[in-house]
Amino acid sequence: MESNQRLRHSVLLIGASRGLGYAMAEEFLKRDWDVIGTVRARARTALHALAERAAGRVQIETLDVTVAEQMSGLRARLAGRRLDLLFVNAGVTNDPRETIGEVSTEEFVRVMVTNALGPMRVVERFCDLVAEDGLIGVMSSGQGSVTNNTNGQRELYRGSKAALNMFMRSFAARHATERRAMVLMAPGWVRTDLGGPDARLTIEESVPNVVDTLLAARTRPGLQYLDYLGRVVPW
Repeated sequence: MESNQRLRHSVLLIGASRGLGYAMAEEFLKRDWDVIGTVRARARTALHALAERAAGRVQIETLDVTVAEQMSGLRARLAGRRLDLLFVNAGVTNDPRETIGEVSTEEFVRVMVTNALGPMRVVERFCDLVAEDGLIGVMSSGQGSVTNNTNGQRELYRGSKAALNMFMRSFAARHATERRAMVLMAPGWVRTDLGGPDARLTIEESVPNVVDTLLAARTRPGLQYLDYLGRVVPW
């Protein structure tokens, strides 16, 4: 008989040191999943403390999604592993008051690389580790919806998430014959460092629902754009 460790499901969480990513690591542990979580630097984070309490069920790896060379190293270290779920949480924002015409080239590149190019490089590089009946997810945003953009604001952030959505749609089209489920997740406006103190939702109100939605989506192959309550978000 296989060991309990072999019977448990496993998730690779990219960007799990704090905020929504860390909360997702906690939530998956509560549901008896094994977690591989990445942090950007070697400094101690909340994820390290969680790993110490988790009796070997949390593996910590270092990855900055803006550094392509680091992906090669992590991919080599995870060779032969089988994942039930890959989720990319990494993301940044900028001054929400800046219009696209005011954003510097450097800031544009920083946000677009972190929010769109970096996550897609992870998806491309690690997708083959995900089981055929598993799920690939990325943290999008309701602000990435072109249809729902009726008041502007946060223009660069919105554009980066819309770009991520489009790139995932292209990825899904290229993998249309596969059984894997794919989700663009809109977690709601959550009170984190990124979401700010005025956000409508607490992490506790968002993340358990995010995980519920991801797990339910595993039975539906193809790409879905969903919010934290499982509702379809218009493109």
